[in-house]
Amino acid sequence: MTLPDDQVFARIGDDGFTRLVRAFYAQVPGDDLLGPLYPPDDLAGAETRLRDFLVFRFGGPQRYVEQRGHPRLRMRHAPYAIDEALRDRWVALMDRALDESALPPDVTAVLRPFFADVATFLRNR
Repeated sequence: MTLPDDQVFARIGDDGFTRLVRAFYAQVPGDDLLGPLYPPDDLAGAETRLRDFLVFRFGGPQRYVEQRGHPRLRMRHAPYAIDEALRDRWVALMDRALDESALPPDVTAVLRPFFADVATFLRNR
């Protein structure tokens, strides 16, 4: 049986999402495609925003919405030229972060396709 999306937070909590997002952003500064998109002085902010979005999206506290409103992902990512190569790199780094963070398999089975689908949705070039 597949884990419902709204049960992911109950399985891994803030700690699981923090580990995952930290593992992702640890790779970003040295990446030739993604690194230039993230201002070094805002990596911590980007990490917090992604973690809070994921917590909200997968059944946890509503911090993201309380602080930033509706996610409006396409609008928020519109200023960035997201092509297939950038999408694929983001997914590759997130896949590596999923492996590194060693979340339960049922959680990874929900998150991996979610990340791939959202990354595809955000392509704008």
